[in-house]
Amino acid sequence: MEPLATRLRPKTLDEVLGQQSILHSNAPFRKAMEQKQIGSTIFWGPPGCGKTTLARLMAEFCDRMFSQLSAVQDGMPAFKKKIKEAEDSRLLGGMLLFVDEIHRWNKSQQDALLPHVESGLIVLVGATTENPSFSVNPALRSRCWVIQLEALSDKDLRTALRRGVNELAIEASDEILLQIAANSSGDARRALSILERIAPSVMDGVLTQEVLDAAELTKDLLHDSKGDSHYSVVSAFIKSMRGSDPDSALYWMARMIEGGEDPMFIARRMVIFASEDIGNADLRALPLAVSAMQTIQLIGMPEARITLGQACSYLACAPKSNAAYSAINAALSFVRKDGARSVPPNIADPPKGYKYPHDYPYGFVDQNYWPEEISKRQFYKPTSFGDEKVIQQRLKFWNNKKKSKS
Repeated sequence: MEPLATRLRPKTLDEVLGQQSILHSNAPFRKAMEQKQIGSTIFWGPPGCGKTTLARLMAEFCDRMFSQLSAVQDGMPAFKKKIKEAEDSRLLGGMLLFVDEIHRWNKSQQDALLPHVESGLIVLVGATTENPSFSVNPALRSRCWVIQLEALSDKDLRTALRRGVNELAIEASDEILLQIAANSSGDARRALSILERIAPSVMDGVLTQEVLDAAELTKDLLHDSKGDSHYSVVSAFIKSMRGSDPDSALYWMARMIEGGEDPMFIARRMVIFASEDIGNADLRALPLAVSAMQTIQLIGMPEARITLGQACSYLACAPKSNAAYSAINAALSFVRKDGARSVPPNIADPPKGYKYPHDYPYGFVDQNYWPEEISKRQFYKPTSFGDEKVIQQRLKFWNNKKKSKS
């Protein structure tokens, strides 16, 4: 017997759950479907959001034979066989070729699709869980309508599960179904698979809390160390620390830890963050982040989670400044545009007329350190809070010393 998720696959657009941005009555995608004007398309979205279902419906609307390849399992021999089938099916209206996980094919494999998409021999529908801008060749991407799909809401999943209990001829409360939905990470296929697995344990036709508890459901955190979900969670982690929100930062860190992320990757990101987003506003931040990384390397998990949490909470609560980060970027940009200038004689090697700062009050003396051919630029602009406030005051003091001399 087919899996429950397959048996319940939507047969019409109105049965498709979620994706209202492309399926509402006036949406361009729906209009194109209804007018049978759909061309090659790439669906980008998380697992179980309806990519395969929409591809099958496209084939029906376009009166084309639906044919499927998996980029994980199928290579060029299987692809060539499909192209031969497409040539044979021309008189029948042609083929819609669905390539699941299309990002798994390399550049040459993706390029092999181009002439057949160009000629109209096939309508290509690619499905990917990763950003097509990085995982699909530009030439192929430019010939396709790229549509981003969203994970299904718990409400949508509850609707799918309600269909499932009806199909299995059992009963379940909305509360029970929402618990299953909450453990499915927006994936309808996963939700229905969970329901199908626990259905044999149902007594007297009613799915109870006791049966659900015995199943010991664990939520799939969707953290792939090389996929889009990985980069999204990392982005949320960094932005939460930058936004001085320790609780959110700790949440996203916990997501990474539970998802199997390498703790050293997390530690390296915090070292970068300490320089880029805190800089000189808190002079303890970088040494703490480096110390945390070294500690994690020494003790490993699970104890390293404590160090990760300490470093994360400190960095999130630290004063923020990107002045040093902006300064080095500005200096590099200037040097690339302006080229190499000569070193002033007083600070060259050997120097001519160099004044040793330690021989003067406050360890400071006014002399030129900038190339003589061009006017001086200011790259570093310290803020007026945290440790940078002291730096700002010190620079102001030195500038006043220069002015008083002149």
